[in-house]
Amino acid sequence: MIKLEHVVLASPEQMRFIIEGMRNPMNSWGKSDSEYETAGYDIVGFDLGENDRSLMQRLANAGTDHRKFMRMSPVYVRITAPLYWWKEFDTYKVGTVANSCSTMHKIQAKEFTMDDFSCEHLDIRTKALLEETIKALNDYRKLYIEYNADDFEIKGCPSKKDIWWQMIQLLPSSYNQTRNVMMNYEVLANIYKSRRGHKLDEWCDFCKWIETLPYSEIIMSSSGLDLNSINALQGAARNSSNGYIYKRKTED
Repeated sequence: MIKLEHVVLASPEQMRFIIEGMRNPMNSWGKSDSEYETAGYDIVGFDLGENDRSLMQRLANAGTDHRKFMRMSPVYVRITAPLYWWKEFDTYKVGTVANSCSTMHKIQAKEFTMDDFSCEHLDIRTKALLEETIKALNDYRKLYIEYNADDFEIKGCPSKKDIWWQMIQLLPSSYNQTRNVMMNYEVLANIYKSRRGHKLDEWCDFCKWIETLPYSEIIMSSSGLDLNSINALQGAARNSSNGYIYKRKTED
């Protein structure tokens, strides 16, 4: 399971700045045809012109040395995913920043339930094992919350930190953690190229989410896809509700 929400993209002013920098090497600012979308005196959006889109496409296909504008194009998103997926995501350390919900400090904050875990592929036996693990976690959680040093010393029970260790080391990797993540289009291009056909559903859904982003064709073509394939994938992704949520900030 993976959920992607609260997406924040480059503002119109940032897009203007990114395009200006993209055209610096050839002093071709006069060829820029992108415009602000306005309502009265307010800037409400950004209309990417065909000249600028074409240049973006050519630079993206030319390789990482030429597509520096993609590193300047930010993407913020709130992701909820299992720990086993985050372990792989942490490969992408350059160009990413994340603030995580802490299992170290807040593991005891709420009662554990099946909804806290990605378990959609478990069979009857393994789901029963997870349920037993959740019961044990909640037992230790209760001991941790109700801990009284005098009572536990009399009963011969371990210290409060020992109880905490039981939860930390017993916690399955299917436990879902939420992080607010900052990336850029270059990071997304690297992810899309290497993870689009991955065996984990979470990576496949993440790549489908990439396909729904504005100007995603720039990412997709840099992975070697042709225009017909790009159009088909974009259409399918935008019509899909396969486990992820994509909302632009203005639609929240």
